[in-house]
Amino acid sequence: MPETVIVFAGGDPIPPSAVLDLPADTFVIAADSGLDRAREAGLHIDLLVGDLDSISSEGRQDAEFRRTQIERHPVYKDATDMELALQAARKQGARKVIVIGGHGGRQDHYLANALLLPSPAFADLDIEWRAGRARLYAVHKALSLPGKVGASVSLLAVGGAVRGVTTEGLRWNLKGEDLEAGSTRGVSNEFKAETASIKVKAGTLLVVVPDPEAG
Repeated sequence: MPETVIVFAGGDPIPPSAVLDLPADTFVIAADSGLDRAREAGLHIDLLVGDLDSISSEGRQDAEFRRTQIERHPVYKDATDMELALQAARKQGARKVIVIGGHGGRQDHYLANALLLPSPAFADLDIEWRAGRARLYAVHKALSLPGKVGASVSLLAVGGAVRGVTTEGLRWNLKGEDLEAGSTRGVSNEFKAETASIKVKAGTLLVVVPDPEAG
């Protein structure tokens, strides 16, 4: 069983920086038109998931030619293709999931998919979302966060207040403090070291690094 699974989502073209340091020889899932993004990056797809309403005809033909495993869902379903892909990654035994793409396009889809990271349904997965140049993470207990000194980072409370937030390696560190849902207090902090530590006692944070290289 793969410990790390890569998920390609659809949306706008993927910047080269998003695929530079991917682990080799790992299981790759495409969420619908994410197959087109993966093909552009030169990656082989092990599993195609979704309703297949946005994949290109060339991508569909390539998947059929390569006999790619397909998990097809109806168009009228109760989850986005990205959520279905995360569920499929868990079935593969993944502990870490790197999601690539899925930015741009419809804002409701983007926001809904961003809220998948801090969702209790995926609290057992370590998810990193590479959405364009941005990186998004969830903190259910603790997170070691890489970044460039001077790069911006925001901590957002999701689903309620987050209690006992403690950070190290940021310009403005918190020491056992609370962040309230809907508050902008955690927006636009900065890295003071190449690795930051974030811990919480209760609740879940959504962490957004708009551009890891913009120090």
